Amino acid sequence: MAYRYPPGSPLHHENLKAKQRELRGDFPEPLTLRVHRALSWLRRAEAEQTDEDVRFILLWIGFNAAYAGDVEASRVIGIPEGERGLFQAFFATLVGFDGKHRIYDMVWQRFPQEIRVLLANRYVFHPFWQHHNGAPGYADWAEKLERSRGAIGAALRDHDTARILSILFDRLYVLRNQLVHGGSTWNSDVNRAQVRDGAALLGCLLPIFIDLMMDNAGHEWPMPNYPVVE
Repeated sequence: MAYRYPPGSPLHHENLKAKQRELRGDFPEPLTLRVHRALSWLRRAEAEQTDEDVRFILLWIGFNAAYAGDVEASRVIGIPEGERGLFQAFFATLVGFDGKHRIYDMVWQRFPQEIRVLLANRYVFHPFWQHHNGAPGYADWAEKLERSRGAIGAALRDHDTARILSILFDRLYVLRNQLVHGGSTWNSDVNRAQVRDGAALLGCLLPIFIDLMMDNAGHEWPMPNYPVVE
């Protein structure tokens, strides 16, 4: 029988942890590690109520714990090169499990305005920064941004949730790089809206991702980086 949460209970760390304790005996080691680590960072992120920069980073680490694997190994099995390719494959897997369209509904019922603003924001658009950093081939970044907005519109019409997540997380990945690599000032007014909205989105999506993973323990989840070694 499927695990049932208490009626009306929100999908946050406490309830997810209770589910994990009940089901983890049947989890293979890769899923055990991924869920345990992701939940630990989700717990810390939920406790962070005042610093949106820190909250965003904590949630991204939790997301990383859930999806990340060996980038070198991913090339062998045909996943597109690099970290973005790994989380795109992760999204495709989760959407395949999401028969109730929980991810799509969360994104477009709760955060439609925030997402539209984020997708139109040039400061979290990779080609914009490539152009301003002097990389050739990005002078048409504004046209690329407009085409990406058309792509998200088509994905919405088709309910292509994996494509929606890929485009959305491409923007969040730029924001992650700005924060983690020192390309942003702490608590800066310049990027406050995207940090706030990004943290809110991750805070709602990560629990759904973890829940779907626990519901599909039979999937061949790859061993994460840095397994526990005695």
